[in-house]
Amino acid sequence: MTHLWVRAEQRPNEERVGLMPEGAAALLAAGIRVTVEESAVRAVGIAGYVAAGCEIAPAGTWPDAPADAIIFGLKELPEDGTPLPHRHIMFGHAYKGQPAGQVLLERFRAGGGVLYDLEYLVDEAGRRVAAFGYWAGFAGAAVALKCWIAQRMADRAGPVSPYAGRDVLLDDLRADLTTLTHTAAVARPRVIIIGAKGRVGTGAADLCTAMEIEATRWDIEETAHGGPFPEVLQHEIFLNCILARPGCPVFVPTEALQADRALSVIGDIACDPTSDFSPIKVYDRATDWSVPALRVCDAPVLDVTAIDNLPSLLPVESSEDYAAQLLPSLLTLGDLSGGVWGRAMAEFERNGGKA
Repeated sequence: MTHLWVRAEQRPNEERVGLMPEGAAALLAAGIRVTVEESAVRAVGIAGYVAAGCEIAPAGTWPDAPADAIIFGLKELPEDGTPLPHRHIMFGHAYKGQPAGQVLLERFRAGGGVLYDLEYLVDEAGRRVAAFGYWAGFAGAAVALKCWIAQRMADRAGPVSPYAGRDVLLDDLRADLTTLTHTAAVARPRVIIIGAKGRVGTGAADLCTAMEIEATRWDIEETAHGGPFPEVLQHEIFLNCILARPGCPVFVPTEALQADRALSVIGDIACDPTSDFSPIKVYDRATDWSVPALRVCDAPVLDVTAIDNLPSLLPVESSEDYAAQLLPSLLTLGDLSGGVWGRAMAEFERNGGKA
């Protein structure tokens, strides 16, 4: 019997889950054994999984799971260097030259396990079967706007934390803007979104629309010439929604720090600063929930926000959306040799995951 083990996320500020109780019930009905670890932070309570008929395990016990269990989580495993003998479904961030990713692949080689990277679960046409992109874009645009508001208040963006839902987030942003406009006559920022037609860009654009902010929306047609892109510097906020990959143009080169520019906030929603293919060359590390913005220039000010688990700002909506997209693929776990799983395995091997 195929056995899926849903681990508790161990990364700080991560409340999402890739399988909802309804999806677990569907897997059980299909003959797949499901174990769900308890979690004190998961946005979805354990009671729903109990009611669905799942087996429940203590948080963090996945290393002791049966050898044939498939361990399913979203974000990073604890970086303890231990060999990984299990098959894992997760976001590995390991195939674009990231230093931490190379360490992760070495752990799989040492343990004989397999990584089915969620970023590389694709259909026959090469399109991802499930993505958090929309909510990453929505939340990333919100954090970038918070950074811009803080700048106008001669401050830096403070810590961020999960919201109970989309409307609560929007109400918070509106309150921030109201405070700002009561302090000074400030126009709405000019925003440019690159990758506006994709899932991430659509979410970012929807946040701007909800906040009555007009956004310049660029996609492949506007960026195909490869640069330079002086228009980016003419907007107060730039939202990057393009994944780093070979051939990706550079939208913000290092010279932008000394350039005459209106740009004061970069929201790198795709967030892959350690990749050689990153299109933003003015920063080199992700930001986090406690300090969401990295100041890379003081005169004129330029802040970069690059949180790599943005959808967890809205953990319920993003989990529901993602789990619904992924469930059809999870239902095919009984055949790991073909379909999305076979393609993910081939990607793992192509990137040196096997000894």
